[in-house]
Amino acid sequence: METTSTVREQILEHAITLMMLRGYNGFSYRDLSELVGVKTSSIHYYFPSKDDLVLEAVNEYSSEVLQALGSIDAALAADAKLSKYAKLFARTLGDGDQICLCGMLAADIGSLPDNVRLAVQAFFKANESWLSKVLAQGVQEKTIAIAGKPEHAARALFAAYQGSVLTSRLFHTKSRMDEVEALWRIPK
Repeated sequence: METTSTVREQILEHAITLMMLRGYNGFSYRDLSELVGVKTSSIHYYFPSKDDLVLEAVNEYSSEVLQALGSIDAALAADAKLSKYAKLFARTLGDGDQICLCGMLAADIGSLPDNVRLAVQAFFKANESWLSKVLAQGVQEKTIAIAGKPEHAARALFAAYQGSVLTSRLFHTKSRMDEVEALWRIPK
């Protein structure tokens, strides 16, 4: 049985996509109105302000990403977990023209209200925490090499992934993602 999404879900989905393509300041309720096929007043009914919409979009996006991380088999070796993470992150690119929602919003942080900034920071911290555990496991297994503490390496790795989607978009190639993953593996 096919399920149809609600107007609210369509608004959120399109808002996430538009922000991944254009950033916080690159879309309006008028854009969403045209994509969803409703009046802007209908969008205001669900999301009284753009800040409300953006916060909900960040929460939805974060939930989906963290759920995907949670679905990675905990019994896998660290290098296999890191490969799965890289594939999840690469899906962010879509057709090569999107950036991670929270990465894009981090670039717009000066325009965002505090509650959205805190939600974006929470997304970064959750990814860095997960990566830190995987890197620590990899060091113990001798499948991943890092310099310094796992939490510092995790921040650098997450920044590298965020940067790789940006440069993949710039150069129209997904190979930048593969290059990041290769840096952390110990050759067998």
